[in-house]
Amino acid sequence: MKRKFALFLSLLSMVLWSQPKVTTAVNTNKNKIGAEFKLTLKTDVDTLSKVKFPESKFFGALEVIQSYKIDTVKKGARYELIKKYGLTKFDSGTYTIPKVPVIINGKTVFSDSIKVVVNDVKVDTLKQKMYDIKDIVKVESPMGTWWIYVLIALLIAIAGFLVYRFIKKIQTKEKVEVIVFKTPIEKATTLLQQLESKGLWQKGEIKNYYSELTDIARNYIEEEIHIPAMESTTSELIEGLRKAAKQKKLKLSNETVENLEKVLQQADLVKFAKVKPLDFEIEEDKKRISNSIVTIHKSIPEVVEEDDELALWNEQQKELARLQKLKKQKRVRIITTIGIVIGMILIALGGLIYFKGFDYVKDNLIGHPTKDLVEGEWVYSDYGNPAVKLETPKVLKRIDVTKGLTQKATDMVKEMNTFTYGSMIDNFYIVVSTTEFKQEIPTPDLDKVAEESLRALEKQGATNIIVKTDDFDTQKGISGRRAYGTMTFVDKINDKSTKLYYEVLIFAQSQGFQQIMIMHEEGDKYGKQVTERVLNSVELQTPAQ
Repeated sequence: MKRKFALFLSLLSMVLWSQPKVTTAVNTNKNKIGAEFKLTLKTDVDTLSKVKFPESKFFGALEVIQSYKIDTVKKGARYELIKKYGLTKFDSGTYTIPKVPVIINGKTVFSDSIKVVVNDVKVDTLKQKMYDIKDIVKVESPMGTWWIYVLIALLIAIAGFLVYRFIKKIQTKEKVEVIVFKTPIEKATTLLQQLESKGLWQKGEIKNYYSELTDIARNYIEEEIHIPAMESTTSELIEGLRKAAKQKKLKLSNETVENLEKVLQQADLVKFAKVKPLDFEIEEDKKRISNSIVTIHKSIPEVVEEDDELALWNEQQKELARLQKLKKQKRVRIITTIGIVIGMILIALGGLIYFKGFDYVKDNLIGHPTKDLVEGEWVYSDYGNPAVKLETPKVLKRIDVTKGLTQKATDMVKEMNTFTYGSMIDNFYIVVSTTEFKQEIPTPDLDKVAEESLRALEKQGATNIIVKTDDFDTQKGISGRRAYGTMTFVDKINDKSTKLYYEVLIFAQSQGFQQIMIMHEEGDKYGKQVTERVLNSVELQTPAQ
């Protein structure tokens, strides 16, 4: 009994020993937020065992930030496989690395679970200086932008090469197409010679050879005898040829028709049944086709020749048709070239838009009028009386508006001046007007003056006017009123509507009246820059100065 029990224990220990095991360890049980826990899994197996360690983005609540390569340590006839994982967590607390499944020889063995602690990072605000968060700094690419232009140049070069090849191919094709044959027999014999010079069947292209050979014969019969040979089957063609021979009294022997039929049937077998004739059979078929074409040509009754004048007229018509065809081909070639060049330009623009953005292309290549105003040479000048001093991208031009005044207004006004640049249909519009009265007048309601100015714009085509008002002071403290907002201007001539942003400044003095109006397309960042620069430069001259 003792021996049996001892044997049982021995066998049990062997079974337990033979069961695969996974040893689990971690480099530390406590770490700071974001620091790495290194989890190690070990297994001891024989050399024939297959082991598969898990691959996952998370082990429980911990994130796997690194999956290291498996280390293999040979111990006699066995291998110790070591797999390590880098784990981390960005919240403090106590966490459990769960049991991890390892597949050994198709069986799943689990590792041990381990508890780890993630601690907060303590910050001593008394000893450690605190700083404001810095703005995001744009990092320039170390390569710069030169490679974009190199890429675009390369694309243009490739497109240019393709254009050259395409045009060359068209020209080669045209050279073949412009060959004019006087008679169908001349065309057929020439094409047979060209077919032989290609050496198709010698290269193994038997199907192509028979296809071209029979097409030459069919095309000749269609042009010479006027039956639909190209669209007919072999049996339909032979039957049509026999009928035409009787109707047109062609001197065709049964042998000629049968030889032609043999070649056509052979071609059908080659094209559809993948039959491969021997070399001598191909030679015989070539002779049959050539002899059939010559025999058919000789069998056609002679036609009374046209007189010289009619023949000349026919030749002229043929030449005219040829020249028209060449002209059409030239036009197609020019249009194709222009289209490809435009395509190349669009590809280049597309590359710039993709890498640099549409605004960059619009501002630097297509052009942006208000950007030109921003970057141009500005002018600082006085306008009118009492004078308005301001800086503008262009010199303002004087216009005469006194003709539109009523007699009553003319009696009150001593001097009126108006200066403008652009118009309401342009990208930027500025108006400066000054009025000096003959005698001192009560201070007007500037908001009502602004309303009258906007009402005048309505008469010119402005709609949907949104108005906001506030006070405006110049750098030297002269106070006025500002009206600003948006409007839609309808250009009735071009049937186009544009949404504009506007600002109106109005100043009233004892014996003078000054007004500045600026407009630009809404959303135009350069127009906004011009407007701000102009308004920031405004200064006024009072009547006393």
